Amino acid sequence: MRAVSYSMLRAVCALVIGLVLVLFPNQAAEYLVITVGVIFLIPSLISIISYFAWRTERPVHFPLLGIGSLLFGLWLVIMPGFFADLLTYVLGFILVMGGVQQIAALSSARSWMRVPGGFYVVPVLILLAGLFALFNPLGARSTAFIIIGISCLVYALSELVNWFGFSRKRPQKSILSKRGEDVEEAEIVD
Repeated sequence: MRAVSYSMLRAVCALVIGLVLVLFPNQAAEYLVITVGVIFLIPSLISIISYFAWRTERPVHFPLLGIGSLLFGLWLVIMPGFFADLLTYVLGFILVMGGVQQIAALSSARSWMRVPGGFYVVPVLILLAGLFALFNPLGARSTAFIIIGISCLVYALSELVNWFGFSRKRPQKSILSKRGEDVEEAEIVD
């Protein structure tokens, strides 16, 4: 059941990121950087406020990490353009890793079922799009973000298709095998 939730989570995240990048390619980079900055700001503010609220009642260490996260989060929010180009590298790397992960998952699925060669086309395209984003990030940032966004959408759809197609055919472990009894005598019910 854990693999189901991770596949769905990857697909949903890729779908959201892909839609944002395709619909708003020029603003997407800066908004994503600002979002990451806010994600750094929230826990840092909580740790700093907790320090001042609890320091009189019990000994609490100075929130050095909270101060660092606060400064970095403010830097991201105040100067998103500086980090927007770096984001192209990060998203390109994520696409490369997503393509490699899908190729590995398809290769693993070959151990229990036949996987047609056509299923490898989309992961290879995702891998190539990630490599394009890594090696040409600054040429045309909006074009790179549109390509990354389309690739994220294709990845999300591909992940869903693979999940629906292959998760039902994965061999199930028998309850008897968990108890140490003979697995060959067990009957697997779909």
